[in-house]
Amino acid sequence: MPRKQAGFTLVEIAIVLVIIGLLLGGVLKGQELITQAKIKNIANDFNATTAAILAYQDRYRRLPGDDAGATRWAGVTAGNSDGSITGTYLGGTTQETGYFWQHLRSSGFITGSATDATPPLNAVGGILGVEAGAGTTGGGTGVRGLSGVSLCSSKLPGKVAIALDTQYDDGASNAGGMRGFAVTGDVTVDGVDAAASYVEDSTTTYVVCRSVL
Repeated sequence: MPRKQAGFTLVEIAIVLVIIGLLLGGVLKGQELITQAKIKNIANDFNATTAAILAYQDRYRRLPGDDAGATRWAGVTAGNSDGSITGTYLGGTTQETGYFWQHLRSSGFITGSATDATPPLNAVGGILGVEAGAGTTGGGTGVRGLSGVSLCSSKLPGKVAIALDTQYDDGASNAGGMRGFAVTGDVTVDGVDAAASYVEDSTTTYVVCRSVL
């Protein structure tokens, strides 16, 4: 006679479900730990770059990127020393926001090639850049953005943007000393209104800018 195939007992099924639950819980917990590490890394970028700006000012009495005396370093482009850093946070070889990175690297306040005007990448694959009057047409001041010198970090998911704004400011995307702009990718935020509020979903990303001077 053929043997009957025994099925799983309730105890065996329960054990399997517990194991699956533990594995899923571990994966989700791991993802949250990774996200938290990225938030900490981006926050450190803001802190370290702000410290570098202040140290540069203390040494040379000029803003990095705007420093007309940057010809002290071979192959580095000087600014015009008008007290502002012109250009968008995207930087480039023809804008003071690009010279900004050359000046900080040449002076040794941050690492990298002295003549490199490329903004560094952040922990989520966006860039960290500097801009005067971020989010305001013409780099001036206004309700759209921030006055003075701002640091901007791009491609931030809502969860990361919310955590940073809450840590440094008031948690509101359109108020205070940190603003969030709901744009996709590494794009300029000049003339763009700050988002009415942050959205934590799987698609919306932000350029978050923080006033540092």
